[in-house]
Amino acid sequence: QVQLVESGGGLVQAGGSLRLSCAASGSIFGINVMGWYRQAPGKQRELVAAITSGGSINYADSVKGRFTISRANAKNTVYLQMNSLIPEDTAVYYCHAPALVTATGTYREVWGQGTLVTVSS
Repeated sequence: QVQLVESGGGLVQAGGSLRLSCAASGSIFGINVMGWYRQAPGKQRELVAAITSGGSINYADSVKGRFTISRANAKNTVYLQMNSLIPEDTAVYYCHAPALVTATGTYREVWGQGTLVTVSS
């Protein structure tokens, strides 16, 4: 069984920084795209950033210049460095792998359990 486990959420004041980590575990052959989504109370889940195994990156306009996504392919781990946080960044952040390839060759979409980020004003 494969899973994504996030860590690094918490409470921070506006202007502060947090670093989220997400590690994939299980019988994994490869993961092309890994990303972060977030869902604020009463709002739809939205893409924050995504990165391919080759290093191509996509950011939501709302986080460009403040957030940085990176990954360690050998560890099947993705990171999200969040700087200059604002209260509007408050949300549950979810790690996502849309097409993880298992050791048996099957494709699976996998979500992490989520980690709460709260930014106080």
